[in-house]
Amino acid sequence: MKTKINREDCIACGNCNAICSEVYDYDEDGIAFCHLDNNEMIENVDEKFKSLVLEAKENCPTEAIFVSED
Repeated sequence: MKTKINREDCIACGNCNAICSEVYDYDEDGIAFCHLDNNEMIENVDEKFKSLVLEAKENCPTEAIFVSED
């Protein structure tokens, strides 16, 4: 599984970071990104964080979190 944030849609609500700070963080402007690979979707999410990534995706009010299962 890989993930990233569509930064144009992010409203910096804080849900993703509150749910899974091991994967999601904020830049200096307060916009979220996947810090595993600088939002490039090249690194796989560790197995122990997959359910949290899916929870963050479900709880994003702007649907800015993208998840790929491959």
